[in-house]
Amino acid sequence: MNIIIRNETKADYRKVEHLIREAFWNQHIPGCDEHYLLHKMRDHEDFIPELDLVLEQDGELVGSIVYTKAALVDEQGQKKEVLTFGPVGIAPQYQRKGLGKQLMEASFVRAADMGWDTVVIFGNPENYIPRGFKTCKKYNVCLDPGVFPTALLVKELKPGALDGRLWQYRGSTAEEACADEEAVARFDAGFPPKEKGWQPSQELFYIYSRSSVVR
Repeated sequence: MNIIIRNETKADYRKVEHLIREAFWNQHIPGCDEHYLLHKMRDHEDFIPELDLVLEQDGELVGSIVYTKAALVDEQGQKKEVLTFGPVGIAPQYQRKGLGKQLMEASFVRAADMGWDTVVIFGNPENYIPRGFKTCKKYNVCLDPGVFPTALLVKELKPGALDGRLWQYRGSTAEEACADEEAVARFDAGFPPKEKGWQPSQELFYIYSRSSVVR
């Protein structure tokens, strides 16, 4: 098995959007909007091209991860730039083979080499704790004062990068693209039709995205 992790090129764009659509379809909501988010964020000022990576297995493009800048702000208003990633996905037929792990770990190494020391994401803890993420509560990183979401996870690329002070997370405005549901629907219409439906992962996503760590 020959694995190559490289930067995405413009020639990859449509194939990667299709891959992300397949990977996320019906996972969080009926249908998905992650492929539209990816499409829009490439032109956003927070997008980091050096961390726009794809994974090829035996010459076939099967995985993608993208990063944007985000920020932590302390109680005195001091701002610290950090990374966030997503969407990250592996084509369904290649999942649960360790490829997502390889892709993420390669991106962490590249990010650290670029001088980044912290990654903050929203995600399912079961997926990301094995990759070194911890609850935001342990790093005193909140979404709003006193609110530590279960799905808000933090990874230090450099040990000790966060010093224990209270930080408030501010994500990239790139994430706002999916608020335009009509634009998402128009974009999705350019892909092969797929049936929207419910599955248990949507309930899990609902719970994680609306719950908090209190102690």
